[in-house]
Amino acid sequence: MSKAKIRSKSAPELAAAKPATATLLPALDKRSLVLTLALIAIAALRIIATYSELSPVWDEPGHMACGMQYLGTHVYRYEPQHPPLARVASAFLPFVSGARPLGGPQQDLEGVAVMFHSGNPARILTLMRFGILPFFLLACWIVYLWARRYFGGAIAALAVGLFTLVPTVLAHGGVATTDMPLTACLTAAYFAMLLWAEEPTWKHSALFGFATATAVVCKFTALGYFPAVAFFSLLAYLAVARPTGADLAAAVRARALSFAAAVGVGAFTIWAVYSFSFGKVPGWNVSLPAPELFDGVRFALNHNATGQAAYLLGEIRNTGWWYFFPVVLVVKAPLGWLVLAAIGIGVCVRRRDRVAYLMPIAFSAGIMLPAMGSHVNIGLRHILPIFTSLAIAGALGLARLIERGKWTTLAGAALVGWVAISGMNAHPDYIGYFNEIAGDHPERIVIDSDLDWGQNDVRLARRLRELGADHVAYREFSFTPEQLEQWPGLPRVVPINPLQPVTGWNVISPTRWMLRRYGIADDRKPWFPYFRPTEKVGSLWMYYFPPK
Repeated sequence: MSKAKIRSKSAPELAAAKPATATLLPALDKRSLVLTLALIAIAALRIIATYSELSPVWDEPGHMACGMQYLGTHVYRYEPQHPPLARVASAFLPFVSGARPLGGPQQDLEGVAVMFHSGNPARILTLMRFGILPFFLLACWIVYLWARRYFGGAIAALAVGLFTLVPTVLAHGGVATTDMPLTACLTAAYFAMLLWAEEPTWKHSALFGFATATAVVCKFTALGYFPAVAFFSLLAYLAVARPTGADLAAAVRARALSFAAAVGVGAFTIWAVYSFSFGKVPGWNVSLPAPELFDGVRFALNHNATGQAAYLLGEIRNTGWWYFFPVVLVVKAPLGWLVLAAIGIGVCVRRRDRVAYLMPIAFSAGIMLPAMGSHVNIGLRHILPIFTSLAIAGALGLARLIERGKWTTLAGAALVGWVAISGMNAHPDYIGYFNEIAGDHPERIVIDSDLDWGQNDVRLARRLRELGADHVAYREFSFTPEQLEQWPGLPRVVPINPLQPVTGWNVISPTRWMLRRYGIADDRKPWFPYFRPTEKVGSLWMYYFPPK
């Protein structure tokens, strides 16, 4: 696979003779690096501004506890289903600041205990989230490098801009979970693969192996996604280049040693992340390097096979829906952004004589199609890497509008403005963002980490203080009532009664109701569907009942 066959021409090729293109795209190309850095900085500031506004999502304490155990005791035993890298990143700054593992029996309880033991849980949470920010920056940078190499600086700057405008991207760039690390490292692994395919040097082999290994030790879904994106990329190359059997055999021979080197670098990197451990794999009668890795993969496969309770369009299933991720993508990505991505995919299909134009489609297909077969449907975050390739496609679509003339350029600007304004209106709760299709009741479509993930307790406490509430009926997933009263400072917390409201303020979580029903039997009716919420704080429904 030669460089000449893969690489497309730079931005000047995209410029037509029309006046708007003759000035705008070349100007973007000339200043692409400065513009890109500015766009990344703005997005990073938007993410950082959410740290103090959002309480921990339900997964954050547990992830940090696993990383803290790794750093403090040099073992990794709480939960093998997720590998260490992202978790260690979230625990690193709290550990450096003096936090230490407390030896709790379960990772979620341990994580909460570590946060409160510090005396300043808000500070620990901020440090946890800062550990994930470098992965967001890396994801932006890889989008820039990928787009610049194959489409020029103008497309690269536009792609980064579109990537940083997606509320779901900002949401998961701002929480201490595994999804943004996977996005950054999987996209980096794919870009490294393209470099290696063009030029199988030892340097590119080492980069390919290392980047792929980091994706694996961020999240095990990389083991499903990466082979799929590689397969679709190979199909795209074969469709365009149409090599003979002799050509393919020669290409394989030329890359065999360098591929083996990449595999060796990747295996060594994974083993290093698992502290060069060696021992018996639980459930297997064999000893291997990094037994936690194989145990984790076994655990993840079993989780996917058995499924997990999920909600979509009013229905609950344990084994998911094949259409879950397409539906959620359509209602949670900004509509203007989806229009640009669709135009860009059309551009890529029309330019399919060049392999580079098919690579964003191959990457997107390699994420979406395996995900559609998953039995764990609990959030768009599970296909978060798809936004990197679709951002590049969207940039190609936007460039196409620019090059066609004045009115299409204005249409493109309007779409970008629509995306930017809708995202700013969602600040700081990017987790709960839905586009206009969802209307006023997104909870009728999807919940959990797409809407109501425990992120609103800080704002709830502030609002209850403004209302002068002296108590609230509420139930939270991670924290005890005493902890909620300590931080983020809720008034006295009393148990929520789904069959009888208490006097004063009652707060309902849509996820707890629609997915878990607050523990009540199916034949018993709760009170809150019969009342309109007095007001909402993010995704939480607040009801006020006066003393009489």
